[in-house]
Amino acid sequence: MASVVKSFSIEGVDGYVVEVEIKTILGQPMFSIVGLGDTAVKEAKERLEAVLSHKDFRFPKMKIVINLAPSSLKKRGSHFDLAMAVGLLMESNQAEPKHIGKYGFIGELSLDGRLRPCNGVLPMVMAAKEAGIKNVVVPVENLQEAALVNGIHAFGFSNIKEVIDFLEEKIPYQVPPTGNEEKVKHEFSLDFRDVHGQDAMIEYIVVAASGGHNMLMIGAPGCGKSMIAKRIPTILPAMSEQESLEVTKIYSVAGLLRKSGRLVRDRPFRAPHQNASTNALIGGGNNALPGEISLSHNGVLFLDEIAEFNRRTLDALRQPMEDQKVTISRVNFTNTYPANFMLVAAMNPCPCGHYGNDKCRCTDYEVLKYRQKISGPMLDRMDIQKYVQPVNFMELSGQKIERTSEELRQRVENARKVQQKRYADIPGINCNAQMTPALIEEYCELEEEGRRILKLAYDRFQYSARTFHKFLRVGRTFADMEESEKIRKKDIAAALMARDLDKEQSGMLVV
Repeated sequence: MASVVKSFSIEGVDGYVVEVEIKTILGQPMFSIVGLGDTAVKEAKERLEAVLSHKDFRFPKMKIVINLAPSSLKKRGSHFDLAMAVGLLMESNQAEPKHIGKYGFIGELSLDGRLRPCNGVLPMVMAAKEAGIKNVVVPVENLQEAALVNGIHAFGFSNIKEVIDFLEEKIPYQVPPTGNEEKVKHEFSLDFRDVHGQDAMIEYIVVAASGGHNMLMIGAPGCGKSMIAKRIPTILPAMSEQESLEVTKIYSVAGLLRKSGRLVRDRPFRAPHQNASTNALIGGGNNALPGEISLSHNGVLFLDEIAEFNRRTLDALRQPMEDQKVTISRVNFTNTYPANFMLVAAMNPCPCGHYGNDKCRCTDYEVLKYRQKISGPMLDRMDIQKYVQPVNFMELSGQKIERTSEELRQRVENARKVQQKRYADIPGINCNAQMTPALIEEYCELEEEGRRILKLAYDRFQYSARTFHKFLRVGRTFADMEESEKIRKKDIAAALMARDLDKEQSGMLVV
């Protein structure tokens, strides 16, 4: 009968149990690994032979077959090494571990028997918990990450010999020192008190952060667009435990968590360069890894100079912005990653950046061509589109004390509490920007005067149904800022004023 040891694999950001089955057969020595493993899995043969030729072990001179079940699913990664080694030592009667069925194993082996850290440990340990496996053996560098999952006993070791001695109960387990047990509190170095002369703009920033709305800022170079965007994370509410786990799983799979070993508590802020490819933004590569939109899950994706991005790359964002997830299909993999992000973008009003100023020499055609780099459907998905006006030098040099990020964050958190209470029984909905049409109909009750204004705007500008719903979502957020049950006239008026580009296209806005 074959020896069976449990390990894990990853599909997207979710783990699942893999049974590593090892069988030695009399015959000509050979080594075979089956079960749809990638190159890293196939190369485990060489690592195992080097490790088990060590003075403490011997490599069996027999026909060895290792099966990774379920065999219908593609496996990738070198973290199966430890489970293979333990199973091979059991099958060749070199080890007699106790209660092997209660353990799961994760770890890559070096040629001298040391355990190397792996990516994706958190989702794999979460899969162990779901499968009823209470004990997980990992490399010592991954111990803190594995310990993030409550209800799991994580054991960290430095080499294969320590693992075997522990499983045979020859030595008691001792928790290795990590030197990193202190809870680290992140202090933001940026603060909205540094932003002067943009009070009106900051009000819309607070509303966008309160409701999770996408936002586009248009303005001349140096007016403060990037400065404002970089400070948005400082006013976002703290993530819940579930949101932290979701983000940490993504970063673990992407290999960005290895040195931290703790939950990601701060909301992500990603700012890819304009020359980022579609795969870099959406996700992809040979292994269909998460891209920038997934790395900014539950946080902010900032596209500075959005008009300089490839138009096809920008249009690839449209479906993830609606579905809040992205599915990446490759020949060998099809992975689905969460992508619930707040998109904040900045652009110049024209190629030279000084549209409406005496400095501008751009023709109408050049301005139109420049703005058409962003497609209409993409603009339609930007809930708030505001011009950022240049700041007077005297306001910059004045002594006026601006509102701090802490003050603004308190307003955002108060509005989010109203929304969390409203959507407490609705899974997957945390803020107003995520409302479905059914929820809009239920929770976006308008006062009669507000309904009249919205109808006048619709009759004049012929907004799409998506834009109409976005007005209601933004209006709902304005009402939540003052804890109003109904959406009032002034809330609808403020929501209509949030889309400067629509008004400019209708000849109402003079820059």
